[in-house]
Amino acid sequence: MSDSRPAGPAAVELHSATIGYGDVAIVRDVDLTIGAGEAVAVLGSNGSGKTTLARGLLGLATVLGGDVRVLGAPVGGLRERGRVGYVPQRHTVSGAVPATVREVVGVGRLARLGLLRRLRPADRAAVADAVAEVGLADRLDDPVASLSGGQQRRVLVARALAAEPELLIMDEPTAGVDSASQESLATVLARISAAGTTLVVVTHETAPLAGVLRRAVVVDHGRVVHDGPLSQAAAHEEPGMHHHPPGREPGGYRQDQPTVTTRSRRPGDQEH
Repeated sequence: MSDSRPAGPAAVELHSATIGYGDVAIVRDVDLTIGAGEAVAVLGSNGSGKTTLARGLLGLATVLGGDVRVLGAPVGGLRERGRVGYVPQRHTVSGAVPATVREVVGVGRLARLGLLRRLRPADRAAVADAVAEVGLADRLDDPVASLSGGQQRRVLVARALAAEPELLIMDEPTAGVDSASQESLATVLARISAAGTTLVVVTHETAPLAGVLRRAVVVDHGRVVHDGPLSQAAAHEEPGMHHHPPGREPGGYRQDQPTVTTRSRRPGDQEH
C-alpha cells in the first residue's frame, strides 16, 4: 500500500502499530501514513477496529506495539494539545448545567491556553470565528439545549475548531442528523480541508462527505485491507455498521482536555 502514501510531511505515522485496550489487541501491525492536509475516511464493519485506530491517535486507546506518531511527536507527547482536535461520536450536547454556544465552544479554546488561563480578546475572537465557520454566528449566545441535533453536532465541530487544530479527528460526524445538517457539515469540512487542516473521519456514511474525503482506509479484523481512493473502498467494507470497542468511550471531549458534560446521568446509571 506504499503507493498511496503521500510524499509530503506526515500528520499521522503508524509503523507496525498494534493498538488496543488493557493488554487486548484490537488493531494489529498497521502501517499507515497520512500527509498534512489530506482528508481521509476510516471505514470498516462492526468490530473491525476502525474506531480503535482513531482512538489510538488520541491516546484514548493503548499502543501495545510498534510506533504511532501524530504531528511528528509520539502519540500523547504533543506539548500543544490544541494542535489535534477531536469531535467524538455524540448526537447532541446536553448536560445538567445550561450552557450557551459561546461557552461550549470556548472550552475548546482552553486546549491552547491551559486550565489556569482565561480567555483573552484574541481567544474570544477565535471562538466567535469557529462558531461562524459552522454557520451558527446568530446563535452564539443561545443555550445549546435550544438547538436541533444537527446544530449541536456543528457546535461540537466548532469546539474543536476553536483551538485552530492542524489535525481534526471525527467519529461518525453525520450519524443521527438529517440530510440538511449533513450537507451543512460537508460544506464546513470542505472549507476546513481547503485551508490545510488534516481530516481523519471515522464514518459508515461516505455519501454525505464524498466531496470532501478523497482517500479511504478500510479496517477489517484489526488490519488495513484497503488504502486508496474512496471510490474503490466499497468492495472492501460492509456499509451500515458501527464499531464499538471494548468498554465505552470515556465521557467528555478528550481525556486530556476540559469539557462541558455531553450527556447527563439518570438515576441508576453506572459509570463506564
